[in-house]
Parts: sequence; C-alpha cells; structure tokens
Amino acid sequence: MSLSVSLTAIPGIPDIQNGDDLDAALGDCMEQAGLVPQEGDILCIAQKVFSKAEGCIIPLSTVTPSAEAIKYGEELNKDPRKVEIVLRESTRVVRAFRRPDQVSGTMICEHRLGFISANAAVDESNFGEEDAAMVLPADPDASCARVQQAIAERFGVQTGVVMTDTFGRPWRLGQINVAIGLSKVPATIQEQGNLDAWGRPLMVTEPALADEIAAASGLVVRKNGKTPAVLLRGLDWQPTDSRGADIIRKKQEDMFR
Repeated sequence: MSLSVSLTAIPGIPDIQNGDDLDAALGDCMEQAGLVPQEGDILCIAQKVFSKAEGCIIPLSTVTPSAEAIKYGEELNKDPRKVEIVLRESTRVVRAFRRPDQVSGTMICEHRLGFISANAAVDESNFGEEDAAMVLPADPDASCARVQQAIAERFGVQTGVVMTDTFGRPWRLGQINVAIGLSKVPATIQEQGNLDAWGRPLMVTEPALADEIAAASGLVVRKNGKTPAVLLRGLDWQPTDSRGADIIRKKQEDMFR
C-alpha cells in the first residue's frame, strides 16, 4: 500500500513537431534532469504532445463544412469548419446548446473513442498554430504503448504510461485531467468482494486509478508552463493489459443515455 507518492514535472521538453521522436525527447529530458525512471514509475503525458508528434493538426483552410456543420455553426455561433471537424470526430452529438451569456455554444459529443466530452476534444489552444484545430491521436493506447516500450528498452525498467486530456465534469465546475490512453496501468481497481475497515463486504467500490493518476498530474502542470509530462513515483500498482476504453461506462449502465 502506498503511503506517499511524488509528482515531478519533467523540465526542458522541446516544442514537439510533426514527426518528432517523442520517446527520445522524453528520455533525453529525464536523463538531463536527473529523473531516470525507476521500476514502477508512471509517466503522465499530455495528449497535445502526442497529437503534435503524430500530425493530428488540421488547418481550417482545408475543411469544407457540411450542411449539418453550417446549421450547428449558425445556432452556436461557431466556425462551421471547426464544427465539421467535431462532427467527423464524433459518433453522435449528445447535446448542443448556447447560453445567453456565451459568445459561442458547446457541443457535447460522443467521441469515436467512446468518451463523452465537449466538442469531441477538438482544441484550438496551446499548440502554437493559428487557424487550425487539433484532434486526439488515432489510437491513444498504441501511442502510450510505444512510449512505454521505448522507455523499457532504453532504461531497462518497467513503467506505466497514461495519456491525459482535460475534461469537464457533469454537475461540477472546472476541468480536470483524465486518462484517455493507457499502457500497463490499470484503468480501475476492483475492490468488490474485499472488506472495509469494519469487516463489511464492498459491493460496488472501484477506484478509478487511471483518472486519479491523471488528475494528480495536473497539480504540477501549468497550461503555459510547457511541461506536458509528469513522472509519478511511489505508487503501489500492478502492470496489466489495459486500455483507455476500460474506464468508459457500458452503455447498458448509462442512466442518462
């Protein structure tokens, strides 16, 4: 059982560009900072650097909006080209709305990866390009696995990797980092069947380990700090075959669908 953990933002990570070797950049920066990974460490890495390395940036000038995108654009006061990208990244629009106090509205969508998020996680901020939109990597789990394997080969230790993104939460203010891709790190810890401190059996307890790790990483990262990777050390966990989708609630359990 872990009684303490440490979180350290990895300094010196360069501005990642399309085609850059993200694995090598992370390894170099950890060595230079004296943060050589140890057995059981977990790397929390922001989605944006994966998307930049994998070329997931779409110039708006290359997008022709559909009739549906134009309609949403007019209703929400949003650029129909961005709306078109949101629609392409989504399997469905859960709700679209614009409050009277909003300049532009929001689309709550089910992303092609299964996550429910605002604007299908399509982003226009904090990646250094104008008139462009960034989308999530095609396969976040595969992206995490490549980094995990490269770190294992370079340093000879078993680590975990969590890809993080910033989501809002229903009925709660603000945003928080959540896990959207995993390598080796369990999505949840199933406590069902174990006993609580008073000997009562746990029936539904299932801590969201990957999201807890992702959220914790946000404590040492600033949006303007250019520190997209965090090294977590000291956590007691067991490597497993895991996927980001493992943390998505099954549709048959969704009471709000």
